[in-house]
Amino acid sequence: MLSKAVLTQREVGRILAAARDEALRNQWAVSIVVVDDGGHPLALERLDGCAPASAYIATEKARSAALGRRETKGYEDMVNGGRTAFVTAPLITSLEGGVPVVLDGQVIGAVGVSGVKAGEDAQVASAGVAAL
Repeated sequence: MLSKAVLTQREVGRILAAARDEALRNQWAVSIVVVDDGGHPLALERLDGCAPASAYIATEKARSAALGRRETKGYEDMVNGGRTAFVTAPLITSLEGGVPVVLDGQVIGAVGVSGVKAGEDAQVASAGVAAL
């Protein structure tokens, strides 16, 4: 039997705080979502002034990073590189801004961010992950 770490609300709070700080420092209105390894939401925060649709998009980015076990930028690069059929992949969004949380080589969750440019979304998500 294998054992694996899981995110608790303590870690989720640290991720959200670090991601929020990065967004606020840059004056970016974003939504931040943290999910478990199965892509199930653990927390969502939509900063003031952020479009409501970003909460949905951030959730899908986080879910895709958790289920795919990789940053969603890889999917976006694949589509932009010509593999356009990948946009029909079920349960996967090909938008940059989803970053997995990896501990001891195992994906234990992910962070998704939406609301600004793709690279900026990823920067906020990565700041959250780095808080662990």
